[in-house]
Amino acid sequence: MLPRCLLQILALSLSVTATVVPRANPVAISLTARKVSRGRTLHKRSSDYFSSSSGKGKGLSPTNVPLKDFFNGTDLQWTGPLEVGTPPQTFTVVFDTGSDTLEVPSTACGAPCANQHSFDPTKSSTFIDGGDDTVTTLVFGTGGGVTPVIGDNTELTVRGAFDTVSVGGLTAKNVSFFTIINQTAIFAPDPYDGIQGLSSDAQGFLGGVIQEGLPSLFSLLLTPDKVGHADLLLGGIDHTKFEGELTYASLPSPAFGEWVLLSPGMKVNGEPLIVANNSRFMIFDSGTSNMILPQSDAEAVYARISPDIKPNPDEPGTFGIACSKIPYLQAEITFTFTSQAGHPFDLTIPSSELSVGPFANNPSLCQTLINADEFTLLGASLLKHYYSVWDIGGQRMGFAKNGA
Repeated sequence: MLPRCLLQILALSLSVTATVVPRANPVAISLTARKVSRGRTLHKRSSDYFSSSSGKGKGLSPTNVPLKDFFNGTDLQWTGPLEVGTPPQTFTVVFDTGSDTLEVPSTACGAPCANQHSFDPTKSSTFIDGGDDTVTTLVFGTGGGVTPVIGDNTELTVRGAFDTVSVGGLTAKNVSFFTIINQTAIFAPDPYDGIQGLSSDAQGFLGGVIQEGLPSLFSLLLTPDKVGHADLLLGGIDHTKFEGELTYASLPSPAFGEWVLLSPGMKVNGEPLIVANNSRFMIFDSGTSNMILPQSDAEAVYARISPDIKPNPDEPGTFGIACSKIPYLQAEITFTFTSQAGHPFDLTIPSSELSVGPFANNPSLCQTLINADEFTLLGASLLKHYYSVWDIGGQRMGFAKNGA
């Protein structure tokens, strides 16, 4: 899930002519608390561990968090347990590389949050209320499903606070987070409670445990529902989960807290696709289901796959094709990136990802994986085919073939 403010910052500040400088060694980062202003804020197992840079303090060991796949016709999000407060209150959250903060429903939310577990501040001895000045609105650019966000329909009204937060046995005290006091109806059916951001500048809980000595990286194994055994490894890399060697690519500087890499080009079914802005920054978002390209680029990709894939006017931003035609289409989409060693490498979405399921209002028409918007993003349709390392200290991303 991607906050819209970060989309706007990236659009204004990241140019495809920017020089991406490889970082051979991990670098230190400054961890600061995010200030919240009044009003409307547009957001957007058994292992052989390796760790890059570490934080300060006594040192913390890497910890594994098993993840459960939210599957609804296609793989949507991967969720896991998180605790807030003293004594701890347990929630299920999406671990989201596309956002930077923690949000959990509050008892103050009432009916709009009735389907989720709610945090009760009065039952936590370590809770600190942020005050009325911290009430704000978070608007997300991508949501919890495969339908594009339209306007402000993916919106949380939140109140700032501080409390103890724990994930996988790791605990950070006095963590800045948000309690949800209202939300738009699109969140109500979700089988998870909140969102834990995992941004590249390590805010909140992640920043706290890094300061306590956890190595400053995490790894994700996001697997299809039929495979299972997905997990998040905080502070390490599990070399038993992938094949071959990891290939690393540097984030641009600055990355504005995003996980973003420069791609000089793409291929469809093995053949280069030339579009107006062939070189582009791609956002990697574990909280978004499919992928997003500008309208003209999405149309160019689909034209290579089948002339029968058309925009669906009933759901702006989506495309579809008769479900009966899906099994006969080749739809391999590849993005090229440049490694820290200066060599090109490819990340590929296989043809099996083309359909994300039938449209609710037309079961014979299947939605295809690319949505159209003003930004570019790679979500679970790509990530579940690779083991990925998100190196905060090194400001880089690593990929290897998924060994699950």
